[in-house]
Amino acid sequence: MVNSSKQTPGPDTSKSTQHDGGKAGAAAGTGGGQIVLAATPIGNMGDATNRLIALLETADVIAAEDTRRLHRLVSALKITTTGKIISYHEHNEATRTADLLEMVRGGATLLMVTDAGMPAVSDPGFRLVEAAAKEGLTVTAAPGPSAVLTALALSGLPTDRFCFEGFLPRKAGERSARLAELAGEQRTMVFFEAPHRLEPMLRALDAAFGGDRRAAVARELTKLHEQVLRAPLRELLEWAEAAEIRGEIAVVVAGAGEAAPELPEDHVAAVNGLVAQGARLKDAVATVAEDARISKRELYSAVLAARA
Repeated sequence: MVNSSKQTPGPDTSKSTQHDGGKAGAAAGTGGGQIVLAATPIGNMGDATNRLIALLETADVIAAEDTRRLHRLVSALKITTTGKIISYHEHNEATRTADLLEMVRGGATLLMVTDAGMPAVSDPGFRLVEAAAKEGLTVTAAPGPSAVLTALALSGLPTDRFCFEGFLPRKAGERSARLAELAGEQRTMVFFEAPHRLEPMLRALDAAFGGDRRAAVARELTKLHEQVLRAPLRELLEWAEAAEIRGEIAVVVAGAGEAAPELPEDHVAAVNGLVAQGARLKDAVATVAEDARISKRELYSAVLAARA
């Protein structure tokens, strides 16, 4: 049965009234320019940190994935920006990275924000950080909301070891190949997916991992209609087939269970097969034991016990 939890985290327009001292407080304490990757709310505006607010108000340059969303964020927080606003997204990263680095070299504090969450994590920003790091320019972060960690924490699945896989390939063949690589992954896996592609994604997960694999679908995280459904993949697929799905989606899938340790008895047939082809019993046992990485003595005993 699908286990669904809904929450009402509160108004999406609450505003913090304490700042952290403007640019001096927001800066990393270094001379010259710097790049600050700042996490923005993934839904509830009340999750905007004091440091994010101060950076928005005081940064010399703000590189935004979508300038329209930036303006909506600033309006919701009831603050005013003073720096230059530049669009920076996947389609112009290659051409604008050099210009942004030049501003940082000149002493500017460059604030990098995306539509939601932390820049450079399945969002623009990696190319900028990579180039800045090669030059030895200062790069720091103002941590905050994360859809990856929020979905993981709410999933009810193991959190001690996990991996983030982002968006799966859209083409069915490429998606199946990627999931085949992950079939034996023992860590909890976190994926992103668009609502209109959730059903085919869950169908592919069902085929690759089996319908009994535990998983969770988290949608509209931190928003008024937040929903987390926890169930085996097959049940989540049946829900997706019948539901009208909207909002941002994160899918969390349990890792594969540890393989049962191999026993000498499991390799008796292989030994007998080599013997049937003319190998001496001792040599056949040695060959199979080495390949299986098990004890020759225990395998030899298992062969004799099977013949008794």
